[in-house]
Amino acid sequence: MSDTNTGGQRIPYFKNDPFIVLLLGFVTCGLYLIYWNIKMAEVINAVVEKQVITPPVAIFSGCCFPVNLYFYYLVGQNLEVIGRKVGNPTLQDQSVLLIVLGFVAPMVSAMIVQGEINKLYN
Repeated sequence: MSDTNTGGQRIPYFKNDPFIVLLLGFVTCGLYLIYWNIKMAEVINAVVEKQVITPPVAIFSGCCFPVNLYFYYLVGQNLEVIGRKVGNPTLQDQSVLLIVLGFVAPMVSAMIVQGEINKLYN
């Protein structure tokens, strides 16, 4: 896959249908979310232009429940930056929503985040 150049920086291309993320999360009993977390951390770190989510946090968040909530907290806090990059300044910090959904259904949180990240590639 290729990279997207936005504002002079290279953003890794990771565009998936949010429903596919949900479906693969259920079918693989959550194992797909380990891969998804790693790729999502790469994208968010590139958009924010600093390392917000380290690779170990991304990996362990797919395996370990409390780390999963921390991962969604970090992602939710940085959605505002993503909103500014795509020209949607109304996109707010969604960390509370993602934490609550991550506690109940992490695949749904991943689906929401994937939908917001996909806007980078339009």
